[in-house]
Amino acid sequence: MEEIDLQKEIADRYSLRGRVYNAIRDKILSGAYQENEELKEMTLAKELGVSRTPVREALRQLELEGLVSITPNKGASVTGITKKDIHDIYIIRSYLEGLCAKWACENISNTQIEALEEILYLSDFHARRSHFDQLVELDNKFHDLIYKASGSKILNHVLSDFHQYVERVRKVTLSRPYRAEKSRKEHAAIVEAIKKRDQNLAEALANEHIMNTIQNLTEEGLE
Repeated sequence: MEEIDLQKEIADRYSLRGRVYNAIRDKILSGAYQENEELKEMTLAKELGVSRTPVREALRQLELEGLVSITPNKGASVTGITKKDIHDIYIIRSYLEGLCAKWACENISNTQIEALEEILYLSDFHARRSHFDQLVELDNKFHDLIYKASGSKILNHVLSDFHQYVERVRKVTLSRPYRAEKSRKEHAAIVEAIKKRDQNLAEALANEHIMNTIQNLTEEGLE
């Protein structure tokens, strides 16, 4: 009985740490916590309704991730995502998204293809009505589906993280009608290539899709 209670206590502790970590991480990536902003353990603990221990553990984990800087005797502050980080993420994504689309040609199910086609239809519907929040959500779903269809949990995990890192930038670019329209056409071309199981074409189109985003970021002054 004691062993079961101990296991539950350990599980609860790590679950709590995970929730605190994700809460702070989300606020950094969303811009709620600004670059160089001081992150006080006591303030965060009160804000999240927890003790200082899971907050301290979360900040250490975020430091390893490069989102937080911890200075001895001073505390933690937000490092955030710089313009160079954004550029690097998109360059790396261009290669990995290509690989992801290539592998999706081998592993994607008919149900997943139907889901992608539904996303394309809904994207067109919302674009004509300038529903940009819905377009961002559908863009997330599109890429998440491709990641899962690759059949690689490692690739899925890495690309999902990258997607979150640049969420704020993506919201800006997809709010531009000309980029939203171009992005939807690029998505449609990728889906057609995957449906045809054309690995080389799917890889090239997915790579080009991300490179076009980089070009758009440069024009917008966001990269």
